[in-house]
Amino acid sequence: MIRVLDAGPQTTVQDLGRPGQLRYGIPPSGPMDLRSFLLANRLAGNPDGAAALECTYTGPRFATDAPCAVAVTGAETAVTVNGAEAPRWTTLALKAGDVVKVGAARAGVRAYVAFAGGIDVPPALGSRSTYLRGRLGGVGGRALQANDTLALGPASPPRARAVPRGAWPAFGAETTLRVVPGPQHDRFTADGLAALLGEPYEMTLQSDRMGARLKGPRIEHARGHDIISDGIPLGGIQVPGDGQPIVLLVDRQSAGGYTKVATVCSFDIGRIGQVKPGQRVRFAAVDVAEAHRLSAAWEAALAAVSLEESAA
Repeated sequence: MIRVLDAGPQTTVQDLGRPGQLRYGIPPSGPMDLRSFLLANRLAGNPDGAAALECTYTGPRFATDAPCAVAVTGAETAVTVNGAEAPRWTTLALKAGDVVKVGAARAGVRAYVAFAGGIDVPPALGSRSTYLRGRLGGVGGRALQANDTLALGPASPPRARAVPRGAWPAFGAETTLRVVPGPQHDRFTADGLAALLGEPYEMTLQSDRMGARLKGPRIEHARGHDIISDGIPLGGIQVPGDGQPIVLLVDRQSAGGYTKVATVCSFDIGRIGQVKPGQRVRFAAVDVAEAHRLSAAWEAALAAVSLEESAA
């Protein structure tokens, strides 16, 4: 069991999500930064779909009641075990009674904490992922709170390994996101499309797991911003009447009636999930064939990450 001493502002249980439910208005949820989530589980010796914690801005402080192993990846945070600094992107062996703290994100937004055996909470519609707006999955469908306890699944002690430093994500003041134009890019003027791909946009405080609200050059519509509601893909960029883009993310609604100028490629969703308010994003257009090539390259690069032996 893990006992939560301090939960942080929004720490939730996530696994790979619940596909196939959008037709009923239930989003897939799951991790915002899939790559960091997968590598945390691999460091903990888990299958990719094991449930772990996603921590937003600041992580939790928790105590163990038995020996276990943990790994912290994602945003750049300070990690301590019993007050002593501990490495990120590394398998950490814990003893009964150890207290771990995942601090504030110095760069990036979301950190991931995986435990050997995975977090054992009851599945909801086939997934342990937390969907906050629907109060579904995780621990009562909510973010963690102090004094929560989390059961862990059975596990053999994993090998102590680390992700090579060169495979850690880089967090900068500006992030470029690859997009495929459409599905309603014909509903925008040439100037509007040029604005999307021209100057950068700033991440706003009104961003969350449902969508990233951006502020920047107005994306001009050619003939109104409303359409008959249709499906919302992951990464769809809605543009309401004010001309400011909203990138729809893992907790997005199933359908919407605003025009969508483009769609952020799936392999860049993790990048936008790590952009802090006030930082900037740029959009770069690629065609479908190039998007498929880049997606395959992303998957190959992830598969090629070789975990090193670690003394931690």
